Amino acid sequence: MLLYSWLTLLKKNRAIAVIRASKIELGRKMALAAARGGMELIEITWNSPRSAELISQLRVQLPNCIIGTGTLMNQTQVKEAIVAGAQFLFAPHVDPLMIKAAKDSGLPIIPGALTPTEIITAWQWGATCVKVFPVQPVGGPNYIRSLQGPLSQIPLIPCGGITLEDAEEFLAAGATAVGVGTQLFPKHLVASGNWEAISDKAAWLRERLGQPSGAQPSSTNSLANSSANLPVSSSANLSMKPPVNSSANLHVNSPVNLQV
Repeated sequence: MLLYSWLTLLKKNRAIAVIRASKIELGRKMALAAARGGMELIEITWNSPRSAELISQLRVQLPNCIIGTGTLMNQTQVKEAIVAGAQFLFAPHVDPLMIKAAKDSGLPIIPGALTPTEIITAWQWGATCVKVFPVQPVGGPNYIRSLQGPLSQIPLIPCGGITLEDAEEFLAAGATAVGVGTQLFPKHLVASGNWEAISDKAAWLRERLGQPSGAQPSSTNSLANSSANLPVSSSANLSMKPPVNSSANLHVNSPVNLQV
């Protein structure tokens, strides 16, 4: 997946549903409920049971969604996630070997960082975007806003404790998109199997962020549709890497202007 395609998806959807489930079937139902509410970007945390299997299943069952993974801790897990069919990759930290492995496969890699130094380091090592985590303890939207002066050219995705109500404020503060997990999937709704209520929450979030809500769209984007019928093992080839001189080759990130 090319960088500009990933950024287009983020700007179109503005929110990523983050799923951490205790059982594979629970995770599948959570993903289906989010998709019914209109969520198109779905992250399955790698430390969920049988996460690779779940990713493979969802690539088939939700062909119009983009299915990725997160909580990746090392280069080996990155490679395993790629084989499973993950279409984007999140990590809670910055690791140059993980970034390189993802870029070599043409997939978006979003490492986690918190301080300006960590964010700049991730970007200069080739991160597609940077996950600002955990964002709430350090000021929430105000922290994202304060980063915009020197770091406005770096696409930021705040995660960690973001509520459905303040997601819009993060975007207004300069975030490219937000990751939403427990607030979208409250424990009591998951435990009771109230999937309709979770779909309603997803639809409400989409409307609040200025996106159409309702049932899963029939044509989310060309990237998802063109890859739906491919074998999972070939998912890493979806990048369709451009020629070296192509303007789409934006993975080489420019130095950051530190002047406020």
